[in-house]
Amino acid sequence: MRRYQYLILFTTIFLINAQSFAQSPKTPVSVIFDTDIGPDYDDVGAITLLHALADSGECRILATMASNRYSRIAAVLDVYNTYFNRPTIPIGLVGKNGANMACGQKWDSVITLRYPHDIKNNEQVEEATRLYRKILSQQPDNSVTIITVGFLTNMANLIESKPDQYSNLNGTDLIRKKVKLLVSMAGAFPKGREYNVHVHAAASKIVAEKFPAPILFSGVEIGFRLFTGIPLINSEIKASPVKDAFSISIPMNPADRNGRPSWDQTAILIAVRGYEKYFNLEQGRMIVNADGSNGWDYNGKGHSFVTGKMEDNKLEDLINHLMMHQPVRK
Repeated sequence: MRRYQYLILFTTIFLINAQSFAQSPKTPVSVIFDTDIGPDYDDVGAITLLHALADSGECRILATMASNRYSRIAAVLDVYNTYFNRPTIPIGLVGKNGANMACGQKWDSVITLRYPHDIKNNEQVEEATRLYRKILSQQPDNSVTIITVGFLTNMANLIESKPDQYSNLNGTDLIRKKVKLLVSMAGAFPKGREYNVHVHAAASKIVAEKFPAPILFSGVEIGFRLFTGIPLINSEIKASPVKDAFSISIPMNPADRNGRPSWDQTAILIAVRGYEKYFNLEQGRMIVNADGSNGWDYNGKGHSFVTGKMEDNKLEDLINHLMMHQPVRK
């Protein structure tokens, strides 16, 4: 090979290597997490997955919002944010039109006694719509992914919000400008009746009809196929509010002897990592009826719901692994 050919080859290799080193890692997904954490404990698994993926640099948690008003919910969110070394994450509480659904298994009282947290009651946090507007106004356009794994009350309130000190846009226009995607664990597909939708059916109908950004639904039928939590409660993990919630709750329900259905965790995976590896997608538009049941218009646009793709046991293994994530030492 001649000298100039060596030079060309060397230059080409150098440029390829330089380009590979210059490539920045994937930009973390900016997430607002909206949950009714308490009536069920899959929300605990979901917030754990969210922090695990934040620790791996895959997402950035902008806020944790409560779509439920029971007395300990703000403190519960603060326990988990503090446990995962993010005690300054803002917490928002749904307005007075929100549901008040208690934590049936009472694990909330246990973890708020055992684990550090600065927020002791709901009066210490901002109203969710106000906090949504503040945070969204500060973010780049089309950059925020909202994840809802509870009631859609906050979303409806945000849609109907008025201009304020944070933005001269109304709620619809603010969402349209700032929100890239809403991923929602809600609904039954292609039709049915699901808890998160029917508890506040009027809010769900507003969101289905008026939310001005794409919505991707993980329906109740998905979580019913994925049972998790047993490896966590059988693990050697000590002093964990995640393990405590599952250890208290699973024995209370004989139906959960093989694990709890993983409804909310799927929404986290989809929002942060995308659906493609785990699920297939159906396009159309959700229809919410007055009684809180839902249907699906396959000719509609703007919405989608996921269907199975990855083998259930592999997806269970992944969720179980992420649910056993431990706080990163700092």
